[in-house]
Amino acid sequence: MASISFRNVAKRYGGASAPLVIHGASAEVPDGEFVVIVGPSGCGKSTLLRMVAGLEAISDGEIAIGGRVVNDVDPAKRDIAMVFQNYALYPHMSVYDNMAYGLRMRSLPRAEIEQRVQRAAQTLEIAHLLERKPRQLSGGQRQRVAMGRAIVRSPQVFLFDEPLSNLDAKLRAQTRLEIRRLHREIGVTSLFVTHDQVEAMTLAQRMMVMNGGRIEQIGTPEDVYLRPATTFVAGFIGSPPMNLLDGQAEGRRLRVDGATLPLPQPAPREGALRLGVRPEHLALAANGADSADGAAWPLRVDTVEMLGAERLVHGQIGGCALTLRIDATLPAPPPGATVPVWAPAQHLHWFDAAGGQRIDH
Repeated sequence: MASISFRNVAKRYGGASAPLVIHGASAEVPDGEFVVIVGPSGCGKSTLLRMVAGLEAISDGEIAIGGRVVNDVDPAKRDIAMVFQNYALYPHMSVYDNMAYGLRMRSLPRAEIEQRVQRAAQTLEIAHLLERKPRQLSGGQRQRVAMGRAIVRSPQVFLFDEPLSNLDAKLRAQTRLEIRRLHREIGVTSLFVTHDQVEAMTLAQRMMVMNGGRIEQIGTPEDVYLRPATTFVAGFIGSPPMNLLDGQAEGRRLRVDGATLPLPQPAPREGALRLGVRPEHLALAANGADSADGAAWPLRVDTVEMLGAERLVHGQIGGCALTLRIDATLPAPPPGATVPVWAPAQHLHWFDAAGGQRIDH
């Protein structure tokens, strides 16, 4: 196992004057940690992973694996194993041969190959599939074979490039659990790339949120969710995303488009600010929430979505859209009604209106 270090890593396609697609990424992944790189399509997350693997050249900066700078090291000599989105199995080979192929290329003894393959197959619960061909497997089983092929190599680092994207929702959830269990058992340093923030939240020990080729925030899922560093992170992590209201702060008031919102405590500063509050941290005062501090806001209800155990209430405050999540056992306000909503002070997030950076009291 080994740590991974990103030191001002940059990537551009073309000459020195070409625009950067990765802008000086710096981060440390300790030995044995599972880090998820998450962000929208085109943000650079797969490019960063491919530079670790050696499949993309580094334009500037350094990447080190286990303390060794690998900028110019051949991919085969980096001691990494990669699991791809499309499985990349040999269709004419059995499951056993797919898993054993790389070991045979390294001329390992037959007994050791047998031991490694059988151990990985038992861990992934595919021992009964070893004689089958890939075409005889489900998508979830093929992905486990792809992971088994990586495991048998006993690498220093696992790299996962959106490995669950081709699976249906049920299989994705099941395979997430298997990957978590696998990491607990093996403990190999892992980088996992996804655009799915649910996968990121459920799998990561720490998350690296990327946007436009830049790392916006690194932290545990709890840190990123509860204390987003930027408005991008606030809007990207969470489903539904955090409500963001642009306005002018004046002490314990925020003037937004067409409305003045009372605040439970003064804003961190006067002037143009962006206020964030997550849907689950808003409550309908009409349903018994304590809004005695006078900080209730008038929400004009547009629609209500029933999601089983909860409802999403969508509406408008002034000209700003707002969503709150309520328990499905509570009576839902009818569309067209105006109801008071409120959020406690500890769940309000403040951001700079221009740069989007978090502002703390």
